[in-house]
Amino acid sequence: MTTQEEAEHLPAVVAPGGAPAVTEETDRTPAVAEEAGKPAPAEEADRPPVDRRRRRTRRTALIVVVAIAVVAAGALAATGVLSGDDGSSTTAAPDRPVATAKIQRMTLTSTESVDGTLGHGEPTTVTDGSAASGQGGQGGGQGGGGDEFITRVPGEGDTLSRGEAVYRVNEREVPLLYGAIPFYRTLEPGSEGADVRMLERNLDALGYDGFTVNDEYTSGTAEAVKEWQDDLNAEETGTVRPGDAVVASGSRRVAKLKTSPGALAGGEVLTWTGTKRIVSVDLDPRYEDLVKEGSKATVRLPDGSTVVGEVTDIGTAGGDAAAAGAGAAAGGESQGADEATLPVRLKIDDQKKLGRYQAASVDVILEADSRKDVLAVPVNALMARPGGGYTLEVPAAAGGSGDMVPVKLGMFANGLVEVTGPGLKEGMDVGVPK
Repeated sequence: MTTQEEAEHLPAVVAPGGAPAVTEETDRTPAVAEEAGKPAPAEEADRPPVDRRRRRTRRTALIVVVAIAVVAAGALAATGVLSGDDGSSTTAAPDRPVATAKIQRMTLTSTESVDGTLGHGEPTTVTDGSAASGQGGQGGGQGGGGDEFITRVPGEGDTLSRGEAVYRVNEREVPLLYGAIPFYRTLEPGSEGADVRMLERNLDALGYDGFTVNDEYTSGTAEAVKEWQDDLNAEETGTVRPGDAVVASGSRRVAKLKTSPGALAGGEVLTWTGTKRIVSVDLDPRYEDLVKEGSKATVRLPDGSTVVGEVTDIGTAGGDAAAAGAGAAAGGESQGADEATLPVRLKIDDQKKLGRYQAASVDVILEADSRKDVLAVPVNALMARPGGGYTLEVPAAAGGSGDMVPVKLGMFANGLVEVTGPGLKEGMDVGVPK
């Protein structure tokens, strides 16, 4: 074959645009124009036009195939398959853990959360004792017995302090005094006892004088009592009878009224509670060993804030058990003594931290156990060992793979776990998931 014939049989040189290169001597008439100048074959002239939508569908399918091929190629390149080293290259696992945490030395405390109720405690009832006081007909000039009427009561939610009137009978004030012993007898000159001391302590606190605070009711005490009775709009007898005052351990908050002005005296007047908010818990007896008088507990309020409470009173198991026994005696089904609860009360010294809550359901977090001066790590730092047990990954100080240290577990609390193991020290890094 001559050189000229060989040249005619070489493949066309492709220009950068993808079309065959054109020599200087080549006729530059566009291929489309050339085709347009040719007469169409007879059989093609009669052929119906090609459906454009079908061609568009084929074109779209081709684009999708190309796109998939590009993505697949990228993925293969990323994994090293197309890296040019015969597929022998792989991505090595990192030598160090994804994240680390410090081993802490601390006091680890486990807790138990129980349901509690924030409020003012269980209300108690105040009953008028004017019939026992023999004070009928005083102050208002009305007769005794059935002529005794309630003439004034406080409002629900009111707070009453020492010396203030709890209510009035025929406009005679019945005041609140602080103490633990109600007036159960008539006190007069010559009387002795703890109730005399309580009366004199209250008179002294209210500003009356002329006596010594002790167990003896003297003439000086009687003179102070007369002055006090005059201020109460009561007859000045110098003696104190049952019903002349209401005794409570401190200030009180009126919970609910049981009577109203104009009602006959001698019945229930109101119920009241303490003024400070407390937390009440009906404790499952299985947690009885977690509470004792004076022990602290954390109280979590509905908004998530917390306040410290102190156990002040622990009752005896009852409640549901007593009700169950009564139900069984009446022919009902007994639910069993295992549903008995233990009443526990906690005081809150920092009342401001309770905010505006007057009554609410709260969580009471009791301390169940405590371990001092132990090493602890996050629970998710533990790695299971084949055949049982756990290890901690201790990364190497400067690159390289770390050590897997077998550990013995202790107490779990608040997402942490007590650990002991060879070489473990406070401040050491251990691997944890990111």
